[in-house]
Formats: sequence, C-alpha cells, structure tokens
Amino acid sequence: MRSPMTQQTSPALPPAPRLDVDYVAATDPARVLADGHVLAVFGFGPDAPAHDDPRYLRVPLAPHGPHRFEVWRARGPVETGRDGGVAWACDGELQFGAIEIDEPILDDDTDIRAAAREAYARLADFLPRGGHPHLLRTWNYFDAITAGEGDNERYRRFCVGRVEGLGGVQADAMPAATAIGSTDGVRRLQVYWLSSRVPGTPVGNPRQVDPWRYPRQYGPQSPSFARAMLPPAGSEMPLLLSGTAAIVGHDSRHADAPLAQLDELLANFDSLLAQARASRPALPAHFGAGSRLKVYVRDAADLPAVAAALDARLGDAVPRIVLHAAVCRRELAVEIDGVHDAG
Repeated sequence: MRSPMTQQTSPALPPAPRLDVDYVAATDPARVLADGHVLAVFGFGPDAPAHDDPRYLRVPLAPHGPHRFEVWRARGPVETGRDGGVAWACDGELQFGAIEIDEPILDDDTDIRAAAREAYARLADFLPRGGHPHLLRTWNYFDAITAGEGDNERYRRFCVGRVEGLGGVQADAMPAATAIGSTDGVRRLQVYWLSSRVPGTPVGNPRQVDPWRYPRQYGPQSPSFARAMLPPAGSEMPLLLSGTAAIVGHDSRHADAPLAQLDELLANFDSLLAQARASRPALPAHFGAGSRLKVYVRDAADLPAVAAALDARLGDAVPRIVLHAAVCRRELAVEIDGVHDAG
C-alpha cells in the first residue's frame, strides 16, 4: 500500500517593510499616536507640545507657517520602549530610534565631538541588539553648527565624533543623512534614525562628489553619508533623500544667494532622482504627490522668499515643511531633504 505523499510547505516569508511619511495638521500628538501603525511622530519648534511616548520627538527647529506633525506609519503593529538612553519603536521590519545628549563642558565651551561620539557609540551598540542592524537614514540636529574656525568648527568636530562612536565606516554601508544647525542656543545633540532588518542600497549623485571623498579642506574627517538610500528590495517604501544643498562637485555655489541656491539644489535633485531611477524605474522623474520635503532656511528674513519660490516651482502638488535652521556651511542658505515615491 502506497504511503500518502507528505505535502511540502515553504516557510512563510516575512512581510515586506512599509513606510508612509505625511505631514498632519493637529494640536495634540496623542491623537496621532493612538494609531497602532505609527512608528514615529515629530513636532517642530519651541511651541510644539510635549509627550512622553517613545515614538514622539520634539525637534528644535521653528516652522514657517502653521505647525504640522511629521508622521511615519509602518505596516504595524508597533512596539515601543526605552533602552540605555535610546527611545525606540519597531514593527518587526523597520525601527525608529532617537538619542538626545547634552554636550559636556569643555574649557569655556561645550564639546560636540564628545556628544557625537557618545551618541553614535550608543547607536552602534543598540542596532544589532534591537534586531534591525541596517542603518537606512539618520538626522542630526545641534546648535551653532558652523561656529568655530578651521578644524575647530563644530560641524567638523561632529564629523570626527560620529566616526569615533561608530568605530569606523564603510562606504557601501553609509546611510542617507542630514546634519542641520538649530538656532535656539541649547547645546544638546539630537540624533534619530530609521533602520531595518535588511539593508538598503546607497545612491550617489553624478553632479556631486561622494561626501566621504571630500578633500582635506573640509576637515580631518569627511562627512559620512550617502546622497540617498534606496529601500530594501521588495519593500513598500520611498526613496530616502539626504540633505541636499547648492554643492556641485564639492564646491558651494551661489554664496549667500538663497534663491539661486534653491535652483541649484533642485537641479541636484533632478540628477539624483535620475540616478535612483536607473535601479528603480518606477520612481517618478520629478517631485510630485508622493514626495515629502523638509526645507531648511538659514536666515529667518529669507523664509518668506524661499517659501514663495517653492510655491512657484512646486505649487500644492508637493507637501513640505519649511523650517528655520542653519546649513553646515556658512555660505549655504538653504537645504532640502525628504522622501520620494509615486503618488
């Protein structure tokens, strides 16, 4: 008598990572956080409300215009916690994490290098333990980013401390990133990130030198980030765009001319999107309804003009938030980061 055949079953594949980013008009973060699929919520400026949920972070950059929360939604359900100074949330595929560190006193100033070293050492320790070891995107906010001369400039010192904390970096594993200066005078480093169970793919920009290849004139440690990050294959996630300014090659263009810089950085984005589309042809060639942008403007007096120029260029089709914040080079007046996908 023939034995019945045993049916073979393949192990179930984990769900594909999913991330949706939106800007939400609300007064109380608790209403947004009530959604169990919310991975992170960000309030902007000194008037943003406080909340003790690990998924919520107040960013010290004042918005131009009505306040809106930035909201990340994952596939869910989302778990949350705190671990050694790290606030975190995850849905099993993606993880949000945040660290805030007061800069220690150094002589008659504070030490951003030491704060960056500590923050990134904690991050490097936490990522593998948290089960999402692949860093896709980081944001770094700290006061007086261009204060100091030569290699004592605070941004240059931050770059040194970041690599010291990570214990080194690999060019093919650098995340997309933003480093922006707050203007509130509070010497506290804020680092937050998005990491995943599987890696993404860094993207370069043909119009710009890869940051880690910058010449020595920009400091003892070149900036350590990719121009953009394609999400893990098979995911339902947007392209993650690093902070982008009016830099061609490695040179700043149109010093202290914010509207000319805006045109140049948008040309940089056109080039970057074309490069990303070589790997993901379904990505739109230009910003549209599936894009979300954060616009950082150095001088408060330039906020209305930059906002009006973006209205003329992008209209209502591209949701965005405009923030008062300093760019990492003194001559640069505007920078933009965000996400990009089909609408």
